[in-house]
Amino acid sequence: MKNAAREDDPVLERFHFLVNAPALFNAVTTAAELRIFAFLSESPGASAAEIRSFCALPAHQLRVLLQAVCATGLLERREGVYHNSSVAEELLASDEQPDSWSHILTGWKEVYYPAFAELTKALRAGTNTALAAHPGDEPTLYGRLSRNPPLEAVFHRAMTAFTLRSVDALIEQPVFGDVRHVLDVGGGDGSTSARLVSRRPTLRTTVFDMPSVSRLASGAETGARSDRVSVVPGDIFTDPFPKGPDAVLFSHVLEIFDEESILLLLRKAYDALPAGGRVMVYGYHVSDDETDGVFGARLGLYFNVLASGRGMAYPASDWERWLREAGFEEVGTVAGLPYEHGLSLGVKR
Repeated sequence: MKNAAREDDPVLERFHFLVNAPALFNAVTTAAELRIFAFLSESPGASAAEIRSFCALPAHQLRVLLQAVCATGLLERREGVYHNSSVAEELLASDEQPDSWSHILTGWKEVYYPAFAELTKALRAGTNTALAAHPGDEPTLYGRLSRNPPLEAVFHRAMTAFTLRSVDALIEQPVFGDVRHVLDVGGGDGSTSARLVSRRPTLRTTVFDMPSVSRLASGAETGARSDRVSVVPGDIFTDPFPKGPDAVLFSHVLEIFDEESILLLLRKAYDALPAGGRVMVYGYHVSDDETDGVFGARLGLYFNVLASGRGMAYPASDWERWLREAGFEEVGTVAGLPYEHGLSLGVKR
């Protein structure tokens, strides 16, 4: 008989939270969608009756929800009334801000997490079987979402919020100091480009993405509509890259794919750049031994069950090897950026 795990074992503690996490995640997301965190930010110390008056839930169901969210620590009940924790106040209370975690949670609930019930099937099949839940014949989630504009908007709102949480660490890198024109490949709704040009007044960008997403990038709501942000719709695999940039940025794009596709895109970047031009690969990194990183672990599973059927958060050593194979020199990585991010760089000589 095996020895029982010690109750103070941190792995056991994490296991106990993990097996309850799907229900608790949905409780927190529901509280965010009901704007309970926003309400408590404006009315700290509200009673259950006051919260009920605000969100219009039946009394018993609200009691159950509040108990669940308190169990996560995001809400606190003190002397019978409710307060946001400091984390909830920072991440969830300002739900009208574009970088609010409320948007991220809703996107994960509506798009990402329903797919994970298919994980065993998808891994055995070696393809993204959960994609069948989305009508169409396109091989990736991104193509099929173009058939469902409301869900596509939810997805990109979540993507934008997470991008805004991490993108400043990219924009502040000194590599942008001598760059004048960035080609933002797979630039989505233009949030990264918009933030780049707002922080660097001599920089201009071109967002290159599929037509339905480029429509979002042309919208004023992302801040991307600017005389220094242009939008070119196209297929990043089959269409030629727009000419003229002195830097090509892949932000949260290449990790979606496998080695063959990554090398194809890096070689297209190499061909589009002038001598001295730079390539920048920004996204999630895992440790060299591929054992650390909860954000990267979730992302890799999502890619394989739903998004593309391949890809993962790769270690820096993979990115550097692929950059060299594509012809780039002066290859290196800026590691340890927020939310398990890294920036791998190369120069065309």
